Amino acid sequence: MLLNLLQAVFALAVTLGLIGGAAYALRRWGPTGLLQAGPKGERRLQVIESLTLDAQRRLVLVRLDREERLILLGDGRLLSLAAAPAPTVNP
Repeated sequence: MLLNLLQAVFALAVTLGLIGGAAYALRRWGPTGLLQAGPKGERRLQVIESLTLDAQRRLVLVRLDREERLILLGDGRLLSLAAAPAPTVNP
């Protein structure tokens, strides 16, 4: 009886340890770190600004390479897309 109880407690401790180790590994390295194809240099895509218009629509300004795109999103789909060259910033 005591041996069965100790075996159950040990099995629970091992299971919780494995879950904790997996959670730590996911936080440490994460799915984005494991799935990244390229080097950790400068990214090509950046979200510059996002503006919520109402409950269903949102404007998002993104920069792709040297071009900015204004995207109107709504109801889980793309409603409109406009592109323009990105402004040059003088430091």
